[in-house]
Amino acid sequence: MVTTTNSFGFPASSTPASDKIATGVATSENKDMFTKLLVAQIRNQDPLAPSDPSQFVNQLSQLSQTEALQNLAQTTSASASVLQSLQVLAMGAQVGSEVSVETNRVRLDGDKVSGNIQLGGMSSATNLVLTGVDGQQHRISLPSHGAGSLPFTIDPAALGLAPGNYSISAEASDGTKPAVEVSGRLDSVRMSANGGILLQVAGIGEVDPSMVTGFNGKASALASLEH
Repeated sequence: MVTTTNSFGFPASSTPASDKIATGVATSENKDMFTKLLVAQIRNQDPLAPSDPSQFVNQLSQLSQTEALQNLAQTTSASASVLQSLQVLAMGAQVGSEVSVETNRVRLDGDKVSGNIQLGGMSSATNLVLTGVDGQQHRISLPSHGAGSLPFTIDPAALGLAPGNYSISAEASDGTKPAVEVSGRLDSVRMSANGGILLQVAGIGEVDPSMVTGFNGKASALASLEH
């Protein structure tokens, strides 16, 4: 396999050179076969009832359309590969930043965890619910709040929560289950086996970029602003 890279060190195309050569050979063979069949069709037509010339034109048109679609598919694949490389580059520049992630899971290791509950309307009493792997639920009562972001902090030591993985959800007073966003440090960015992008966020794990709801700056920059 021949692999080329762009100036950033990422693969310029995910299509192996051997595949491109094979595609070109297949296209050439299709042309040759079509030409042979067309010539054979013309030679063997009934002289008393010759084929309509428009049929040959239609056949040539279909072949051209097929080739155009093949070329478009190759171009689209190459463009998608370049776009993914640019996405990885852009996300990689954010490594070390604090991000907000919409999630239903969190990992506690003794440190405090902060986040927000996105309320769709007024809630006189909102509960943050943490469920351990043993199925035991731990509820954190939050004050009355209007529509918008209701901040919360989880202090495992104060709540007596053992380190481990928990599912996390919220319950508003009207019975709805608003989205929960947890803040964590973006530790790394990588390409998955199927060509997607995965972000490793501290306290959450690997998430899809679509789950990130905000970039809150790097810890060093945030600390300097606070002082």
